[in-house]
Amino acid sequence: MTTQSKLPYRFEFDKDELRSIVECNEQHGFAIVKGMLPPETVEMLKAEVRRVLEPVVQSTGVITYTHTQFIEHSPAYASLMTYEPYMRIARALNDDEPITLNRSAAIYKMAGCGPMAWHTDWGPLEHPYDTNAVLNNSGANSMWFYLNGIDDVRGGLAIIPDSHTEDWEAPQGFAFTGKKKSFYRKGAATTPHTRMDDVPGAMPVIAEPGDMILFAERTYHGVYPHRGTETRLSCGMSFRKKSYKPEQVWPLPESAKRFIDSCPPEIQPLVEGYLGMSGNWVSVPR
Repeated sequence: MTTQSKLPYRFEFDKDELRSIVECNEQHGFAIVKGMLPPETVEMLKAEVRRVLEPVVQSTGVITYTHTQFIEHSPAYASLMTYEPYMRIARALNDDEPITLNRSAAIYKMAGCGPMAWHTDWGPLEHPYDTNAVLNNSGANSMWFYLNGIDDVRGGLAIIPDSHTEDWEAPQGFAFTGKKKSFYRKGAATTPHTRMDDVPGAMPVIAEPGDMILFAERTYHGVYPHRGTETRLSCGMSFRKKSYKPEQVWPLPESAKRFIDSCPPEIQPLVEGYLGMSGNWVSVPR
């Protein structure tokens, strides 16, 4: 296992260092919050990811599966919105303005999975655009837990610090794919690059089970092949300012309605503006 890159600034923080967490994420596009969750919460979330995702994996025979509405199926995960140390950071990332749940996901990744190509979650709102583009233009920041811990052997993340700005240029020797969603090596096929260890400025993310990984919507990241032995379990959610009003949205899905109705009173203010997901929705030019 390699060690983390030696950067000229701190990027690992205690959960109470709110201002430093926010400043690092704003300046460099990522931050790591050490010990965000206690061990019992980590074990609870691992059990929830298995409960919701494992039946799909077993019935389909896939070796990796991403659930894009995980919070709608896991009241235990939704209860994280009552955990004040976590929510303090969520609010601080949004300038302490009123916030609402933006989206959630969970990933079940078995040993032997290949890499995920370099990409940015952000995409322009150019017609026709989809649900992902709307939610990923909201100014939200991903707040992920890799519940087994991650590194460059066990299917961990690779990121490019400072790649979250609009004027960021592709790494030396690479060129962007369409709409800057990824990049490819010049002189090679124009498909998204899948190696993590030969990109200038890239670094592996190394984190323990209770740590939280933050990164901005635009930050470029990829995933190492999973050469470990244990299934990698992860989950994440993001929040956006309630003031974000996209031009077009989809009808609220029934699963999202049920989720909102099921939330206890203390969580209701955080889901009032929740939009859910609609996989087949596309925008219409006006």
